[in-house]
Amino acid sequence: MSAQPSTPTATPVRSFSDVAVGDALPSMTVHVDRARLVQYAGASLDRNRIHWDEPFAKAVGLPDVIAHGMFTMGSAVTLVTDWAGDAGRVVEYGVRFTRPVVVPYDTGADIEVAGVVKSADPETKRVTVELTATAAGEKVLGRALAVAVLD
Repeated sequence: MSAQPSTPTATPVRSFSDVAVGDALPSMTVHVDRARLVQYAGASLDRNRIHWDEPFAKAVGLPDVIAHGMFTMGSAVTLVTDWAGDAGRVVEYGVRFTRPVVVPYDTGADIEVAGVVKSADPETKRVTVELTATAAGEKVLGRALAVAVLD
């Protein structure tokens, strides 16, 4: 008897009527290690040695290998796409990079992401979420705002 393939359950798209200014999104942690950085370097074509070569990173003045800024940015917005129920609902997103995410060889690094609804426009059903992303207790993204259109 062969196993039947499972059907993935769809995450429902969040309804605008279920959202209020001040709502906190469920926080999440993204773990990043050297293997993930190498995979991201290949996928993004950003093969800068500061992201995978520890001696090189230290030679240019960094404390260790650092995560790609776009990896950090993309990881953080996942909080909003999961919350909204559809990545296509995010129509605007911007951040300011404040600090790199240092990724030690032995332990990797954790990016802690939280979000709060800052505004909700009932006419357009656009919701602005302010994200906070930290690594090793330091803020790594500033002015991180994502706008999603809900049902």
